[in-house]
Amino acid sequence: MKEMKIIKRSGQEVVFDKEKITAAIRKANKEVGERHRISEGALQAIVDTVTEECARLGRSPHVEEIQDMVENRLMASMSFVLARKYITYRYTRALVRKVNTTDAQILTLIECNNEEVKQENSNKNPTVNSVQRDYMAGEVSKDLTRRILLPEDIVAAHDQGIIHFHDADYFAQHMHNCDLVNLEDMLQNGTVISGTLIEKPHSFSTACNIATQIIAQVASNQYGGQSISLTHLAPFVDISRKKIRKEVAEELSEIGASETQIAEIAEKRLLDEIRRGIQTIQYQVVTLLTTNGQAPFVTVFMYLNEARNEQEKADLALIIEETLKQRIKGVKNESGVWITPAFPKLIYVLEPDNISEDQPYWYLTELAARCTAKRMVPDYISEKKMLEFKVDQNGEGHCFTCMGCRSFLTPYVDEEGKPKYYGRFNQGVVTINLVDVALSSGRDETKFWEIFDERLELCYRALMQRHNRLLGTLSDAAPILWQYGALARLKKGETIDKLLFGGYSTISLGYAGLYECVKHMTGKSHTDDEAKPFALAVMKRMNDKCKEWKEKENIDFSLYGTPLESTTYKFAKCLQKRFGIIPGVTDKNYITNSYHVHVTEEIDAFTKLKFESEFQQLSPGGAISYVEVPNMQDNIPAVLSVMKFIYENIMYAELNTKSDYCQICGFDGEIRIQKDEAGKLVWECPHCHNRDQAKMNVARRTCGYIGTQYWNQGRTQEIQDRVLHL
Repeated sequence: MKEMKIIKRSGQEVVFDKEKITAAIRKANKEVGERHRISEGALQAIVDTVTEECARLGRSPHVEEIQDMVENRLMASMSFVLARKYITYRYTRALVRKVNTTDAQILTLIECNNEEVKQENSNKNPTVNSVQRDYMAGEVSKDLTRRILLPEDIVAAHDQGIIHFHDADYFAQHMHNCDLVNLEDMLQNGTVISGTLIEKPHSFSTACNIATQIIAQVASNQYGGQSISLTHLAPFVDISRKKIRKEVAEELSEIGASETQIAEIAEKRLLDEIRRGIQTIQYQVVTLLTTNGQAPFVTVFMYLNEARNEQEKADLALIIEETLKQRIKGVKNESGVWITPAFPKLIYVLEPDNISEDQPYWYLTELAARCTAKRMVPDYISEKKMLEFKVDQNGEGHCFTCMGCRSFLTPYVDEEGKPKYYGRFNQGVVTINLVDVALSSGRDETKFWEIFDERLELCYRALMQRHNRLLGTLSDAAPILWQYGALARLKKGETIDKLLFGGYSTISLGYAGLYECVKHMTGKSHTDDEAKPFALAVMKRMNDKCKEWKEKENIDFSLYGTPLESTTYKFAKCLQKRFGIIPGVTDKNYITNSYHVHVTEEIDAFTKLKFESEFQQLSPGGAISYVEVPNMQDNIPAVLSVMKFIYENIMYAELNTKSDYCQICGFDGEIRIQKDEAGKLVWECPHCHNRDQAKMNVARRTCGYIGTQYWNQGRTQEIQDRVLHL
């Protein structure tokens, strides 16, 4: 048998030792009366059965799962007294552990042998001190949250994988999730960073420098993603142009240079300043470490029609062009090799001025296609579809960026009747496990809807916990956010309460596993015409509940297609523990993100995007679709054809390419996933067979953003299982 491993309560992964199971049963066996004891042969049979069950899981079981298996075997063998003794012993040990729930986890964090936390976030390196400090603080926050701040039934539902209470490691503090930074307000009207007044910049390069400082400060005062728009930097291009033109005219005054010569030289210097400014943003975002131990999770929005006049649009095009060129180039790793950075994430809007060959900004779209083929970004928003989907109270459609990877604000009109997006934010997320609802119903549809409503009520109460945690938060808690323009201009000592109601901010009901839910209830994929109505009914029920809660609380509840990362593995393990292995439903170590077509389903790119567009419209709080493609660097026309299809058919989508590098042999193709001798999934260079993760650069899209620090076994299996759509 291959060497198996288990996950201890501390999160540490160790070699499976069946003798420990034997010893635990023997201890209980000795403490019961002689007539209730089982023979040594019967005891070993139970141990062997449990060992075989663990081996069939195809992953490292948690020690709690193994103990559940022992209890089930004892009960199945009619050894009820012995089972009771074993359960009592287990309960007694749990009470002892409850006295302090964090010490063991923190110690394993420091020694870098906590497998669960090591692979929790694919953009955090758990060996770095700053990351460890964030994780240590997170363990304390989770402990406080579990024992004091949350009701016991919500904690129990979270532990059982019935719901997921996101970001519990930040819940003890009064922090929100994600936002759209009002960079325009901060640059045009000034801001304060670390007690220092920052006035309106007098050049494009200075504006870029200030923007990166704002990004870092914002990231350190929240736990989710943030987005900025390049449009807010565009006015500073003309400020620099005029400044440079004046300098050039003065330099060349003695030789009598013509206006044309002055303009040419000035424009050349301007382009150089734009290059340096964009380089500042790219390199500072990549190299900055925020207080949570990672580069700022920032999205950069590129939308030509956001410009207020033709000059500003032309200048914005210069910025977008340089941004794409620099991302195509990439950044150098420690060996000096150009690789794909995880951040900033780029979003490019497809719009009438750039969607066809006869339009003035088509060249930018071609550049974006090359960038996607090489570096996996930008992702694409269709202005056409977004204007259809995002309609405000005035009946006007709007196109705007998400907050990070996929979380979208809902349309909002301020007191003056004007649309507002920048400066708004999300309060937090709670996700419902749709697969658990289906399995708990026993395929009884009446029972399904009853359980669904009960679980949604649980989510509502959990979301209100998030909202109430933010109530009363003083603006002084994060001055950069609440006092100096990133989100608001509140007074010192003022609470943020008015920003939590009336639709100014959103709060998100997440959902996961629609495919598996529908598969269990109907026997078919939700792409099947017979099963699709049930899938849409599930989506409608969640939207109806959000509307009901919104009317009740005057809070903007919104349905959100959750980007499961480590939680996909957690939910899968919980489902296997509660319901066993069910083919097509719980037989993977992951469940499907939100409404997505299952990663193993054979479907072409265009059919997939068209199908998923209907579900995007029903996820107003956030959603993104993707197509999995091979290396497209030599087939840019195919990339462009997908982009044109996105424009006509779906609001927000991306192409998942591969971007890897082996530091041992220099291979720059796709690094593959293999099974090692113990059955664990590992990354391997197909050229030199290097399996040392420290000596390779792997970048994969996992949840709408790029991860570069590897993933847990569930997500790794999901990546391995993906089929190509093109």
